[in-house]
Amino acid sequence: MTEHTLLVALVLGLIEGLTEFIPVSSTGHLLLAGHFLGFESAGKTFEVVIQLGAVLAILTVYSAKLIGVFSAAPHDPAARRFILSVLIAFLPAVVIGVLAHDFIKTVLFETPRLIALMLLLGGFILLAVDRISPPPRHEDAMKLPLGTALAIGVIQCLAMIPGVSRSGATIVGARLLGTGRRAAAEFSFFLSMPTMAGAFAYDLYKTRHMLDASAVNEIIVGFVAAFVAAVLVVRWLLDYVSRNGFAVFGWWRIIVGGVALVALSLT
Repeated sequence: MTEHTLLVALVLGLIEGLTEFIPVSSTGHLLLAGHFLGFESAGKTFEVVIQLGAVLAILTVYSAKLIGVFSAAPHDPAARRFILSVLIAFLPAVVIGVLAHDFIKTVLFETPRLIALMLLLGGFILLAVDRISPPPRHEDAMKLPLGTALAIGVIQCLAMIPGVSRSGATIVGARLLGTGRRAAAEFSFFLSMPTMAGAFAYDLYKTRHMLDASAVNEIIVGFVAAFVAAVLVVRWLLDYVSRNGFAVFGWWRIIVGGVALVALSLT
């Protein structure tokens, strides 16, 4: 274990935490950064485990609200309906994720140019949707119609292509379906909990025979960095997008995707 390896683990952990809940594709950033930094872990152990840091971050930030919702569920139809809306939105990812897991991991995750192109394309789409700014019909993430929640869940499946962004797909989908900026971002947060936890558990199960525990120090560093960075982003993001929209994330995607394509063409 070298100081350089720990530094790379710290950088990758920060990238995971900073990008997981904003519409720029944490997976795309993580895979491109790992590619250019020459970082690899057996069975993608590092990449799998640090995602749990982001999962725990969102659970920590929303712990009080989640406890309130589940406590009220036995006697509050609105709480039960909200839980159902998240579960309905989660189901398409379960089906597609299980059926396409091996193809996603062995083909799509190993194609840096595809990731860079998806970052670029997603950036232009995000700018277009933010400029159009469809008039919102739903301003409360906890009261979305079940049909809208299902449609957002179907759109979320596009994020299985690395570089698309899970939060980006759900936010753009929610905005096009008439959800306000803040509600779109917040529903994306809620939907991320079962989606990321399920993806983590299934990914861990599928790669269990390849897991490498020898790099425990770098895993710990990356996990903690991802957790802290994700907590800060979640606390900041809702107020930011309510005031400023998503354009800055679109431009960021275009810059990163363009730079990555140029760098890949030179290597």
